[in-house]
Amino acid sequence: MKKIIFYITFVLFFGVTSCDEDFTNNPPENIQDLEGFFLSEKNVEEAVIGIYDLMQFNYNRDWHSAFLVKLLPGDEAGKGGENQEDQVQLDHIDKYAPLDSSNSSTESVWNLFYRTIAMSNLVIDNLKESTLSNKDRAIAEAKFFRAWCFFELTTMFGDIPLRIEVPKAASDFALKKSPRAEIYQQIEEDLKEVIGNLPEKSAVPDVFRVSKGAAQALMGKVLVFQEKYGEAIPFFESVINNPSHDLEANIEDVWSADSEFGKESLLEIGYVTTSGRTWNDGSIAWGGRNESNLHIQLMGPRGEFFDLPKTGVDGWIGGWGMNLPTSKLVKAFEAAGDDKRKNATLLTESDFIALGGSIIVPKESIWDYDGALRVKYTTRSQETSKDGVQALNYGTNFRLFRYAEVLLLAAEAYNKSGNDSKAMIELNKIRARAGLADVTGLAGNTLFEAIVNEKFLELAHEGQRFWDLVRWGKTSTELVGTEYTSKNDLFPIPASEIDKNTALTEADQNPGY
Repeated sequence: MKKIIFYITFVLFFGVTSCDEDFTNNPPENIQDLEGFFLSEKNVEEAVIGIYDLMQFNYNRDWHSAFLVKLLPGDEAGKGGENQEDQVQLDHIDKYAPLDSSNSSTESVWNLFYRTIAMSNLVIDNLKESTLSNKDRAIAEAKFFRAWCFFELTTMFGDIPLRIEVPKAASDFALKKSPRAEIYQQIEEDLKEVIGNLPEKSAVPDVFRVSKGAAQALMGKVLVFQEKYGEAIPFFESVINNPSHDLEANIEDVWSADSEFGKESLLEIGYVTTSGRTWNDGSIAWGGRNESNLHIQLMGPRGEFFDLPKTGVDGWIGGWGMNLPTSKLVKAFEAAGDDKRKNATLLTESDFIALGGSIIVPKESIWDYDGALRVKYTTRSQETSKDGVQALNYGTNFRLFRYAEVLLLAAEAYNKSGNDSKAMIELNKIRARAGLADVTGLAGNTLFEAIVNEKFLELAHEGQRFWDLVRWGKTSTELVGTEYTSKNDLFPIPASEIDKNTALTEADQNPGY
């Protein structure tokens, strides 16, 4: 993905928050004014790419990615790593305690989603009166990502500030929280507007760009999260009936480099192997933007714990050992007889040893090791640089929203709307790809539980599980034996937001924090 240095980000986040007098008397040098900038189609394009760039940063920021922050509260993975203190803020998310408002990873995710929203607002605001030929598509992409970020934020934090305008002065940053219902309303308004102005997946100008199908699918998902099941169904049907979208024939192909931005992908964040990141020349931007995917190395099997098999796992090399599967996930695959999908997701200890691997240290000493290693999003030599430092140059993309999830959401919506026959059709598409027999004759809550279990297996290690458990009211039963309490249904509002946003006080903190 093209990388751009954005002067507008500088103006928006540093200029406006500076002292008014200093900002007026000492304007930044070599920076074009915003009004003039958005008169060029090329500049508009670069501003839109800036939104994608911020998304790439947020889901891959070293140690703080939105990918891991969303995933770790679920019951399919443990934080792992060298020990409990290795990135302890992630361990606090994983174990629910002592999670508090100073957690640096939840703070980073909050800040970067709002930075992406701010960039989106900047594009939307400056193109309202534009006559440029790329105006409508640019606004549509900006509104899609504004909707995506608000959805992620309200899912994780509940009631949040609804920032839909570009601040004109420092005082404009003071903004109270809006109820989640208002956040959903804004998301729906944005998505309704953009669906008609985004191209079909087969016609997007660059493969990483969002399509009409992505917006339709997101609208359906947002409606399901509000239990507006009947309203969601037409949006899912539009995606399902569009030949641009389909499941990959083989489950293992979903994660291969050959299927990047493929027919199953609705929203995917791209990374490259060609940045030439190394340890010694300052080319790796710790805490900053990198075009390579550092989290693949972060999540590969830890080298000092595991001697990897030479065959049986495609090009597997060592990593830093985070995001380890739970025994609960292993047992769920085994109970379902789901070998094909299990083998595309994880490798049990017995299979690992049978392939020639070995555990170098006492396994009881490996933090969060529960008898399996993850295969989905693992360290494959063919997905990193053939030259230079392999650990720093993975090009593996994050598939944030897949067609498979749309089928499962549609199955849920049909089931909750009383149309169990259609629910089973969509559910069985997923099962068939996994090599499992069709479910037949199920209805009502029995069918719903089958959908819940199928989603656990299909989307394991993709960051959806915990948030589904919350909305389904299943956290207290599924997370029994952990330190989970009901306050953990939401993350704490970052202390830095309460400190800097003068419209908020400690009374606005989420309950229990």
